[in-house]
Amino acid sequence: MEAVRVLAILFAALLAGCSGSTSPHDVTRELWYQQTVAQVAQMNREAENFFKGGKPDQAAATIEKAEPLVRRLLGISHPSVEAAQAASDLDDLYGRMLLSNRHYGWARLQFQKNLSRWKHWTPQTPDTERRVKLALAEIAECDRHIED
Repeated sequence: MEAVRVLAILFAALLAGCSGSTSPHDVTRELWYQQTVAQVAQMNREAENFFKGGKPDQAAATIEKAEPLVRRLLGISHPSVEAAQAASDLDDLYGRMLLSNRHYGWARLQFQKNLSRWKHWTPQTPDTERRVKLALAEIAECDRHIED
């Protein structure tokens, strides 16, 4: 009987040891993740330059190519602030493009995503507060056009 009890204790200890590490693996530190964030940031800059240069079709195509990368970056349990910023910049640009084309409801949706993203981000920083204010202003701009 004593041997069974000792085996049960050893088995329980073994199972406890197999429960995994106490600190989860941080995907945001992996090379592919950091490279993807940099790639999306570069695509944002390219799309912004296309849009400012009067080439909305090229800007839209660049945004469309970046979307799967953004989904992958944000699909992890705790995305990095850099990934959230890249996604936010992409949503903001797309919203501004929609606004310029008078698609006010769709533009508002893009700005609303950013408002939600940054309003609930922790920790709050001057950058997150700036992004919240920007999203609120852009939503208000859409609402002015929708009400007209």
